Amino acid sequence: MGELLALTTPGRSVCVYCASSQACDALYHDVAQRLGRLLAAAGCTVVYGGGRSGSMGALAEGALSAGGRVVGIIPRFMRDLEWGHDDLSELHVVEDMRTRKHEMLSRASAVVALAGGTGTLEELLEAMTLKRLGLFLGSIVLVNTQGYYDPLLAQLTSAIDGRFMDNRHGGLWSVVTEPEAVLHAIETAPKWSPANRDFAVAR
Repeated sequence: MGELLALTTPGRSVCVYCASSQACDALYHDVAQRLGRLLAAAGCTVVYGGGRSGSMGALAEGALSAGGRVVGIIPRFMRDLEWGHDDLSELHVVEDMRTRKHEMLSRASAVVALAGGTGTLEELLEAMTLKRLGLFLGSIVLVNTQGYYDPLLAQLTSAIDGRFMDNRHGGLWSVVTEPEAVLHAIETAPKWSPANRDFAVAR
């Protein structure tokens, strides 16, 4: 697929990882909708997984209601199951989940992770890994609603403490508690360089 570094788009295009669950606390859907509205109001293109349910649908509806541009990337089997959102600015159908992840991140200048399940966690950790290797250089912001990401953050701290990661890798991500803080976190995140791959392996 090539290096993501060469593919990251200029300007303000934010990839949001979030869940399709309808069964979770409605607060998570509210957070997603608020984030969508905020990103659209700031002129950001929202890139996400293309779904219409759960936080995914709420994110898209929030951005669209504020006149924003929303780009969905969905694998063909999900489209065939009619899981896709039909009213997006663009909906790109790709062959598989792996291609979906690549397309989403390649279109983004920043990443935001809302609460989610295994798919969201996989996407987030892959973005962190690629940034660690200097293949993605954008901001990564976790929206830690109700402390959802506390266990993951503790595990990452444990990885650094155990020397599986370098201390400097703690700068790979930023954490906020409310969607209203996301844009500031994106703008003020420490700059990341491809040269940082030199300490990708903790020594």
